Amino acid sequence: MSLELKEISDFLKQHHPFDLLPDDVINALPKRLTARYFRKGTKVLSPEQQCLHLHIIRTGGTETRDPDGQLLARLGEGECFGVRAMFRNGKAANNITMLEDSLVYLLPEKDFHDLAGKYPQFNYFFEQMGGARLRSGMQLLEKRDDDQLKLMSIRVSDLIARDLVSIDIGASILEAGKLMSAERVSCLLITQNGDEVAGIMTDRDLRNRVVAEARSFDEPVTNIMTPNPISIGPDDYAFDALLTMTRHNVRHLPVMKDGKAIGMITTNNLLARQSLSAVHMVGRIRKMTRPADMAKVIAQVPELLSNLIEAGATSRNAGHIVTTLSDAATSRLLQLAEEKFGPPPVPYVWMAGGSQGRQEQTALSDQDNCLILDDAYDHDQHGDYFKSLADYVCDGLDTVGYVYCPGEMMAKTAEWRQPVRVWQQYFNKWIEQPEPKALMLCSVWFDLRPIHGTRSIFEDLHRMIITKAKGNRIFLAYMVGNALTHHVPLGFFKNFVMVRGGEHDRTLDMKHNGVVPIVDLARIHALANGVDAVNTYERLEAAMTFPSISKQGASDLLDAFEFISITRLKHQVRQIRNGDRPDNFLHPESLSAFERTHLKDAFSVIKNLQTALENAFGKSGT
Repeated sequence: MSLELKEISDFLKQHHPFDLLPDDVINALPKRLTARYFRKGTKVLSPEQQCLHLHIIRTGGTETRDPDGQLLARLGEGECFGVRAMFRNGKAANNITMLEDSLVYLLPEKDFHDLAGKYPQFNYFFEQMGGARLRSGMQLLEKRDDDQLKLMSIRVSDLIARDLVSIDIGASILEAGKLMSAERVSCLLITQNGDEVAGIMTDRDLRNRVVAEARSFDEPVTNIMTPNPISIGPDDYAFDALLTMTRHNVRHLPVMKDGKAIGMITTNNLLARQSLSAVHMVGRIRKMTRPADMAKVIAQVPELLSNLIEAGATSRNAGHIVTTLSDAATSRLLQLAEEKFGPPPVPYVWMAGGSQGRQEQTALSDQDNCLILDDAYDHDQHGDYFKSLADYVCDGLDTVGYVYCPGEMMAKTAEWRQPVRVWQQYFNKWIEQPEPKALMLCSVWFDLRPIHGTRSIFEDLHRMIITKAKGNRIFLAYMVGNALTHHVPLGFFKNFVMVRGGEHDRTLDMKHNGVVPIVDLARIHALANGVDAVNTYERLEAAMTFPSISKQGASDLLDAFEFISITRLKHQVRQIRNGDRPDNFLHPESLSAFERTHLKDAFSVIKNLQTALENAFGKSGT
């Protein structure tokens, strides 16, 4: 092989998907290629123009626009154009213009199809482009064979094994016991007025409240039932059912839909699917009395995350599972605080914000929390109690492993420990006067989720926030302007733009330049359309039905979010395995060519959707 041909084959071996072809095939390709030079500004292809070659850019770059002039892509070294023509009988689909003087290799259509027919990986790469290719790439990476993950994909409704067994509230203990024996069940729902649930009676109640206390079997069943039992919805995950049982120390959960019981699930239903390490960790935390002991459990989160990712968890499942641990630690600390300082003088609800609020935590999480107090709160009478409670919990979380928020966005800070009326003033001001600090606060406090306390306190406030933000174009324009300051790390020719200098030199910031831009996009579309979900996946799924984003765009963004998030988590897992502290800074060289290509696809999706967002809501001058 001549030096010139070897130089061309070496170039092909450095670029995807040619790097997937056998060496002898790549070495033979240069003889099939034709080299052409194009001057800057040359229109190489137009819609429906005959195109009989795949164009491989050696140097320079191109711009692709659709027939209406909409910018679709900019391509650079190692990338290809004329791809769609290869699948359209040699007819170009878009306008291709050279952005600078360029050298391009032309592979004949016949050779292209020969390669596509013989090598599935080559065909796969070119057959699907953009979001579709990313989505298929995600499917290739998926594997869901871990018991823990099965419970994250199974809905409660799938666990209901038989028709519901119930008895009227007027029945005696004897009648209830006979019915349980006849139906071979370990619990009964006690109903009134037809199908209204009044309580639940279990075989444990018969042992502990009847036999052990020598009660008469003629007593009414209401004397031993548990009124207003804890329940779960049919669309919840089996993981959440097992977690609820562990948290409340119960073994039976009525399944409720629209206020009516439709079935019952038991620990046997779930244990048949295998118990989970995360659930056991939650169970241990709820029994502990010292933050230092909880810290030993939370210290296992990196290992838990590692096991989840290696078992094939999605980032959505991993975030949900990991967040249950911080929720459990927070709830337990609040219980201990109430034991230490006494019952709260007025109702309150403890709220989580940021990634905990969205249930998207990783191995690297700090605190974002606040207290919303009932309007009966009086600072002079009640201020000391809630300051002590907030200090105890925030200090405890720091000891446990959830470090203080650098921006002090915690209930420990007096500003974020206020009654409902003050929080209403906060949100009114942020929405009506969206100056820079307000926009920064919105990124945390618009993602609130109740963790412990009287949740109804938050419900009215939440409705007010959603109503006030929906369709408020001035506020949304400012939110868009703020969101567009988070740039994806993708250059003019789809090359990675990396951090320069410092300890993270030549890395990609997967959080601030990858995850955060999608979280911002999802939040804005949710607020614009009155969606009350705070989880990013749920927000994007809901947004598919609204006009501010196309269904395909939302779907592509979901895939991009999953791919970027799982790539970030895998990076953290590698660091954990190496004994390093996990961070968000990824060296692209650590990825395979397959992963780098799909990461670029994901970043391109974000970039396109950011442009669409600006067109939909405008961009503020901030």
